[in-house]
Amino acid sequence: MTKPIVAQAITPAMTSERAQAIAATFDLRALPADFLANPYPVYAVLRETEPVRRMPDDSYFLTRYADLVAVYRDAATFSSDKHVEFAPKYGAGSPLFEHHTTSLVFNDPPLHTRVRLPLMGALTRRAIADMEPGLVRLVDSLLDRMAAQGGGDLIEDFASAIPVDIIGNLLGVPHPDRGPLRAWSLAILGALEPVVSPEQQALGNQSVTDMLDYLRTLVAARRRQPGDPERDVLTRLIQGEAGGEQLSEVELLQNCIFLLNAGHETTTNLIGNGLLVLQEHPAARTQLLQALQHTQNDAAAQEAVLTRAVDEFLRFESSNQLGNRRALTATTVGGVELPAGALVTLCIGAANRDPAQFSSPETLDLAREPNKHLAFGFGIHQCAGLSLARLEGRIAIGHFLQRFPHYRLTQAPVRGGRARFRGFLDAPFSVD
Repeated sequence: MTKPIVAQAITPAMTSERAQAIAATFDLRALPADFLANPYPVYAVLRETEPVRRMPDDSYFLTRYADLVAVYRDAATFSSDKHVEFAPKYGAGSPLFEHHTTSLVFNDPPLHTRVRLPLMGALTRRAIADMEPGLVRLVDSLLDRMAAQGGGDLIEDFASAIPVDIIGNLLGVPHPDRGPLRAWSLAILGALEPVVSPEQQALGNQSVTDMLDYLRTLVAARRRQPGDPERDVLTRLIQGEAGGEQLSEVELLQNCIFLLNAGHETTTNLIGNGLLVLQEHPAARTQLLQALQHTQNDAAAQEAVLTRAVDEFLRFESSNQLGNRRALTATTVGGVELPAGALVTLCIGAANRDPAQFSSPETLDLAREPNKHLAFGFGIHQCAGLSLARLEGRIAIGHFLQRFPHYRLTQAPVRGGRARFRGFLDAPFSVD
């Protein structure tokens, strides 16, 4: 007899009055705890009443899908370079400043192009397909361990272990050296939050320093013994593209940090958020399990089912909720005039629930098509690793559900409590 799947409350409800009150005084530097637990009602109010909101610090907060796409498309007007914003935040010359102003995501061409080209050359369709057997073995080994224990933690024992291993393989980080990677990543990316305490900033700076010290040794070893540039991202970054300009040592090291961090945090959140969303939506979970059962003998059909589900998880609970740009010249967005130098926050989480783009956007629809969400960004800065992230999400969530269809939380999960990166720190569960 099939066990009934029961909903488990994870995301607290918010009254319309409370959402309106937060929206009326909305400030990224003073976010209440109930907003961090469930920001979507506030996003909805802002989208309807003030979609291009001027913030207390004179920056602008955008919540409409069409406005985000317009900004993403106009890279000539809206810069990703963060020297202006990060100098006062971190202190010019600090490790966090040097890292974040040199990484791929916070730069414009030509540096952006120099880093992206060799990266894309190493993340070809064939290279990603070649990763699948190893990914399946990794996921199944993690599931075996949790099955033997009768459960575990969805984040620490599963979601976070997968991308650390995959990105570690891409860069050739030896397995014994991977222990500190998650802590370094959380500290460095945590410093991107709108408000950072002195303690968080100190930890972020130290993590950049420690990571650079380690990477110098790794890069030196790879220079002595190069890997296959068709498979090894670090070798490809060292060698650069044929006929192209090579990265400086600083650019190389800082973008290795970026790859480890970007590939780890967002994919951890994708897997964790997906499995926890299914705990809150038992009807969708039942439908997905049935679809997996119906397609168990058709690999292509099952891949399509899981890919659609992964994209809906990304839309519904975007791993990365916020992006930033700076207007290089005076311009207009959504009918609002922005002065030259205006700082703009792109609210991906709000745009991905915009009813002007998505039908029934507050409904989790795991068969949604089309689903042109913005979780991977758009334009020249669209995530270079999106195909790899989809593969990780598809294999991890698909194998987990087929192994543990009746998993349930044994304690309330703990959210990360951050505005930019939406995910969980731990989520204890039982396999039945």
